[in-house]
Amino acid sequence: MNEGNEVWAVRYGTRVTTRGEAYLNWHVYGEPDEAFRMDYFFWLVRGGGRTTVVDCGFDPEVGRRRGREVLVDPVDALRALDVDPATVDRLVVSHAHYDHIGNLAHFPAAEIVMTARELAFWTGPHAGRVQFAHSTEEDEIADLARARDEGRVTTFSGWCELGDGFGLLEVGGHTPGQLIGRVAVAGGEIVLAADALHFYDELTEDRPFFVVADLEAMYAGFDTLRELTAVPGRVLVAGHDVDVGRRFPGRAEGTGIDDLVIRLDVGGDHR
Repeated sequence: MNEGNEVWAVRYGTRVTTRGEAYLNWHVYGEPDEAFRMDYFFWLVRGGGRTTVVDCGFDPEVGRRRGREVLVDPVDALRALDVDPATVDRLVVSHAHYDHIGNLAHFPAAEIVMTARELAFWTGPHAGRVQFAHSTEEDEIADLARARDEGRVTTFSGWCELGDGFGLLEVGGHTPGQLIGRVAVAGGEIVLAADALHFYDELTEDRPFFVVADLEAMYAGFDTLRELTAVPGRVLVAGHDVDVGRRFPGRAEGTGIDDLVIRLDVGGDHR
């Protein structure tokens, strides 16, 4: 196990939404609706002499069309962090929604790692149905299919050990093959929930996000995240929660985008 890994979250976008829009069947909780802010992240894992990009954000023009505020172009953010997307050799895709594969074409040399179920679904016959397709962009799914045809997509089911204390676990729920990441770092482990957990209160209040492919699997994913992070030294990182910035105060200095690059570690108060 490599405890020398570093994990970074890059906050590249944001928007204002409401509880009624963001949570599945909000009305059943009997609580008033309210506005709140959600952030958009991708992640970097550095260790074992390589940098792995986990998801690659939305294309800025797509984000603006969908009413998202672009804080930094994800490609520009990577370059500010001395990562050239054109030479990245491994890109993990947690799932194939527009805000996670929107810059796929900028990674022509990367091996793309994702679950077999995720790839099969989004390149299969039901992906175009509106209840699924509203979270994707047709040309981005085409980019994914093209990478598959080029032999650049590596798939797995269940668990994938990438080495150096970095592994991927399939949970499903939000999408058919949603995955989470587990990264060993000094003092413990970072659990990258990606969109298996958009917001921390999905877990504390047991309230699913509104985009769901399999509700039972989503609840089971919550249970998995609870079990994983019940162990001391394992720290949970939600995929879209503005609270990530408070829970993890470390920043990358001297990058020009210091406030947007969050160091994820196991020290301090992450509640």
